[in-house]
Amino acid sequence: MAANDNPTVRGRRLGAELRRLRLASGLTGTQVAARLLISQAKVSHMETGRRAVSPRDVRDLCTLYGVTDQHVVDSLMGLARESRKQGWWHAYGDIPHGVYVGLETEAASLHTYEPMVIPGLLQTPAYAAAVIEETIPLATVEQAAARLKVRLRRQHRIYDPARRLRLWAVLDESTLRRVVGSREIMREQLEHLHALSTEPHVTVQVLPHAAGAHPGLSGQFSLLRFPGSRRAVVYLERFTSDLYLEKPHDVRHHELMYAHLQTQALCPDRSRLLIRETVRLHASPPTG
Repeated sequence: MAANDNPTVRGRRLGAELRRLRLASGLTGTQVAARLLISQAKVSHMETGRRAVSPRDVRDLCTLYGVTDQHVVDSLMGLARESRKQGWWHAYGDIPHGVYVGLETEAASLHTYEPMVIPGLLQTPAYAAAVIEETIPLATVEQAAARLKVRLRRQHRIYDPARRLRLWAVLDESTLRRVVGSREIMREQLEHLHALSTEPHVTVQVLPHAAGAHPGLSGQFSLLRFPGSRRAVVYLERFTSDLYLEKPHDVRHHELMYAHLQTQALCPDRSRLLIRETVRLHASPPTG
């Protein structure tokens, strides 16, 4: 799917333009909310692309901002109509983390830290199915199947030569040693991870237990960057909710955290050696 066909791309473009018009008008988000009788959160979410913007919203905002060029108004209203269309992932039903899937589909690069499981983009089908089954026990068979299909569809970005995602993953050593599904599934998963780590657009580093305390102890996080933009988004995945951070100081804080993790982790070559060693570990019968 072309980047400019992604509704998340269109929504972010529209939001950025609305923010530019607001700043040019000299109004704050609080003032806009008060004058239109809406919440300040709605104004913020419209400007960041996290909330769908209706043509009526665009019309009201343009009137408030003093936009007199009807061509500009019509263009933004058209963008609002297009941004409300659904992305490919909606074909699989009401899946969680839909906003993130849209951002990931749009991203040019992704830096992720995972302390518990192999990242979804690097999972084999059997491993992914086991993760979904074992971490979401209340999911129906249909819901689990839909989540698996979406997860595997997301992996197209790894293999698409036209829009290949630049992926950098720092994994805690626990992700290699924790048996998900079965030892056979783990062997297959780690062999797959090892093979992908040799691809020029995929970098895998393992953070060994010997590294001790580190900035990643607070949990998983990802940094997404987008074509033609210097802005980044920090994504924090939690069990019942997601958090997206875009303020410069929040992004910078997580960039520094990631830099520390990269420094404390094994280099890519030594990480591949550890992955191979752990494959052999899973091939041996458990002791004790």
